[in-house]
Amino acid sequence: MSVRGAEIRERSLETLGRRSFDLLVIGGGIVGARVALEASRAGLRVALVDAGDFGGATSSASGKLVHGGLRYLRTRRFRLVRAALRERSLLATRIAPHLVRPLPVLLYTEEAAWSRYLTAAGLLPYRALGCLRRPRLAAGAFRALPAGTRCGLVQEAVTDDGRLTLATVKAAVRAGTVAANHVRVTALSKHRGKVSGAVLEGREGSFELHCRAVVNATGPWLDYLRLLEDPRRQPAVRLSKGVHLVLPLEGEWRAAMALTLRDGRHVYAVPWHGTVLVGTTDTSYEGDPGSVVPTPTEEAYLLEAASRFLPNDLVRRDRVLCSFAGLRVLRPGHEPTFDASREHLLSVGPAGMVSVAGGKLTTHRPIALDALRALPSEVRPRRLHPCLDPLPGASPPDERALRSTLDAATARHLAELYGGEAGDLLGYAASFPEALDRVHPAGPDLWAQIHHAADEEWAVTAEDVTRRRTTLAVRGLDAESVREGIAAVLAEGR
Repeated sequence: MSVRGAEIRERSLETLGRRSFDLLVIGGGIVGARVALEASRAGLRVALVDAGDFGGATSSASGKLVHGGLRYLRTRRFRLVRAALRERSLLATRIAPHLVRPLPVLLYTEEAAWSRYLTAAGLLPYRALGCLRRPRLAAGAFRALPAGTRCGLVQEAVTDDGRLTLATVKAAVRAGTVAANHVRVTALSKHRGKVSGAVLEGREGSFELHCRAVVNATGPWLDYLRLLEDPRRQPAVRLSKGVHLVLPLEGEWRAAMALTLRDGRHVYAVPWHGTVLVGTTDTSYEGDPGSVVPTPTEEAYLLEAASRFLPNDLVRRDRVLCSFAGLRVLRPGHEPTFDASREHLLSVGPAGMVSVAGGKLTTHRPIALDALRALPSEVRPRRLHPCLDPLPGASPPDERALRSTLDAATARHLAELYGGEAGDLLGYAASFPEALDRVHPAGPDLWAQIHHAADEEWAVTAEDVTRRRTTLAVRGLDAESVREGIAAVLAEGR
């Protein structure tokens, strides 16, 4: 990383080993980052660590949709839908409008007629719960509308989940959290039978951190951490694997499409950073969470399913730019994973560690508050109110400054990723002559983003940069030469 980034990391690691904290949050995904932010705002001394990168697992491998959960209306879970719709609105209008943007979703189905009517009938209460008018599709929203049975149109939102997580970590740090990624918890310390700290191991060595309480927000690794607390524990979760494909976007799409298959599964196509994201699979997974990758069979399944409502020339195997897989955390059960509840899990272990996982990206803020409410009484904040402060970058960017220096497409790209902080990247040109050059000629990402990732966004590895701080990987532009160039920038401060 850069000299500045290395200094920040060194200070953070030194503070983690020297200071005693009220709360240690293990897991820097979207939920863990929000737990740290809310706890710091409530006055707690908070440490946040992740064995990999912030948002490096499920939180950057979602379907990129922020939605209310239309399918939950079939089971009359109106409260859950209302809460999700409220969160969607707050994220898109107040908390992160630069990263969460409204997006119409055109609904198709292969289901029987009665099921189609049930879905269509649910659109009115869905819009009513969200206080929304009927969305409209502008002319030319698609190159061509797909064939099939169309049953409605809903208004949802799309996000850059990796950057949303990074913005939340940044907000937590500004509120007082001490954060470090690529730092693994190898053991939990106890005092009088209660968790009192952890042994941490990073690239720089191992050390012990002292704290009064611990939140386990490690997602797919939830049971691994529970095993450190109680070697006799039984598994509390099961995992479901979701695979996504990225395809080149021809023309401009101003809406997403979703198809419900005959067996109840869902396939969707979402316009995202100049590409089309196709997802998802939903199958049981029992392997190492760190080794989850798409298989050729899963990719073929998605292409075949997507061909039912997308043009055949779009969903060819040779057009796939990138594929990735993430893991959902579900409650134990015997039903198929795609039928399982998406509500989050919360438990308190025998040594007092709070474990939280699952749920929806959309509702990560109330999930974080639920975790804090489960803390031991001597640590739990007296008053817990959800923070409505905008995340870093939520203010409008200085478009005049961007467009006076960059072409329109690049200026728009930086505004989408950094919002009001996009102008900060222009300053790197004073120190690095290549800063405003493109990293790869086929993509809009600039070398200034690499320097910024090293200075301000805790980037440690080339993958941290290509997958979560730029769009290089999803565009299929993370060639070996690109990764070597990024690694060279990151190595400058070591």
